Amino acid sequence: MGEGALRGGPGGARSGAYERVAERSRGARTAELRARLDALRELIALSRTRLDGETLDEAGRVLDAARDRYRLSGQHTVVAIAGATGSGKSSLFNALVGASRSQVGARRPTTSEAVACVWPGGPPGSEGLLDRLGVPDRRRNLALDGTPELRGLILLDLPDHDSADTENRAQVDRMLKLVDAVIWVVDPEKYADGVLHERYLRPLAGYAEVMFVVLNQVDRLPGDAADQVVDDLRRLLDEDGLALGEHGEPGAAVLALSAATGSGVGELRDALGQFVAERGAADRRLAADVDAAAERLRSAYVAQSRVALTERARAEFEDRLADAVGAVATGRAVERDWLRHADRACGSPWSRLRRRGPMGRRGGRRSDTSADPSRSLARQGRPRQPDAAGAYAGKQTDGRAAARPVVEQAVRTVAGEAAHGLPAPWAHAVREAAGRGAAGLPQALDKVTADAEQSLRGGPAGRPRWWTVAAALQGLLLVLQVVGVLSLLGVAAGVVEPEAWFSALLPAVIGSVGGPALAWLCRVAARGPARRYGQEAERRLRSAAAGCGRARVLEPVAAELLRYREVREQYAVASGA
Repeated sequence: MGEGALRGGPGGARSGAYERVAERSRGARTAELRARLDALRELIALSRTRLDGETLDEAGRVLDAARDRYRLSGQHTVVAIAGATGSGKSSLFNALVGASRSQVGARRPTTSEAVACVWPGGPPGSEGLLDRLGVPDRRRNLALDGTPELRGLILLDLPDHDSADTENRAQVDRMLKLVDAVIWVVDPEKYADGVLHERYLRPLAGYAEVMFVVLNQVDRLPGDAADQVVDDLRRLLDEDGLALGEHGEPGAAVLALSAATGSGVGELRDALGQFVAERGAADRRLAADVDAAAERLRSAYVAQSRVALTERARAEFEDRLADAVGAVATGRAVERDWLRHADRACGSPWSRLRRRGPMGRRGGRRSDTSADPSRSLARQGRPRQPDAAGAYAGKQTDGRAAARPVVEQAVRTVAGEAAHGLPAPWAHAVREAAGRGAAGLPQALDKVTADAEQSLRGGPAGRPRWWTVAAALQGLLLVLQVVGVLSLLGVAAGVVEPEAWFSALLPAVIGSVGGPALAWLCRVAARGPARRYGQEAERRLRSAAAGCGRARVLEPVAAELLRYREVREQYAVASGA
């Protein structure tokens, strides 16, 4: 059937439909790979300051290889034939290209330089790929095989991977990192060779989709021995972790052939033709490179548990800072001071005189509490220094020194909570961020405490009206008491009529009893407002301390966790999760 019939007939229509489906599939695969490469590039950029360069070098090499491969040609498929000494890979190379292009002989190693064959009629761009591979001009040939499906194939015959010449082995290792696919050639004697399996097949198990494993020289095996060797070869490949392409599933193709007799070579050529026609080998190879790079980076990006700075950890951190500045004790001290001011404002004039007199002095001077309640507040509101046994010592110390151990413990705890489960580099970054913020946190808390003391100095900012009313009543009761006492003295001295003694006694009693009673009622009435005032002072100091902690520790830690979540998302894309 002619070419025109293939294009115009039903078979041609089916072929065209298959090509369109394959093209769409290839386009989707390429788009997915490019998205993964972009994510890997972004991942490296976000991680430069968190991970060492050696950890990221391999991922950088993958990006460089992808850039170079796409820049040169997306229409070619570079396939290397690799094998051990005497496996017959050069004979297979010649059989596939249809001519003797690679030297075959008994001398070992026969192949010391890579030999390349390009199929005629293929797309341009092969020279750039061969330059990238480092194939000398004298080793570049045109294939004589006319299989149209192989147009775009660049076939390489590599030196022996077990060559005694170290330069040959180095050349094999370098080219295996650059080719799109590999045909591994083994023979019945060395198919189980440990060097092949341990150095190449097992580490390259993730590249099964771009790998052919060919058992050559089956013509030397009698009867059904070839099938037994192939079965054993499949078993070894399975132990290597190499997926095998069976029943239409992706994986390495395993074939048996004889390059010397040509048996099975056509089957390999057909498999290569389909492989090349798909134009997807480069994408599959690069995808496997990205998979390998992502797996090596897994420990640096995948957390052992859910990562978050929980509300419980935040609340505990803020509670510890409140303890560091003595918020609870400050609130209680403020409550007592409010009651003291209320008692002073609403007490009887005689009690105020007693406070100002010699009985209200200690050692010839007024007490600190009477002179300035805020001094008592400053002493009572700060935590005490833990002694060596961990218990609080009885001696009062300076607030700044006392707060530091509590602050340091709070920072260590919240940093440990935030870093829990993170990969080591990111856990270290979280602890560093918390440590930087903690360096100036005690001083900031000292300032917060000093500002709170300053704002609370002198008692309530506004004098309650009922204090004024109570003070006026105390003045009236004092007047009644004085008038009554003077009247009683007048009765006793005979200046006032004796019948008026009751009228004199009543105001004296009312004034004497009413003053203390009113003061007691005022103290009872002051407890509720004093408690609210103390709670408000505690809330303000707690809020100010929490604000310092958030700005200096929690926000930098949250920023590091956000950065980790960003790179974790990029890693998920790059790894194909």
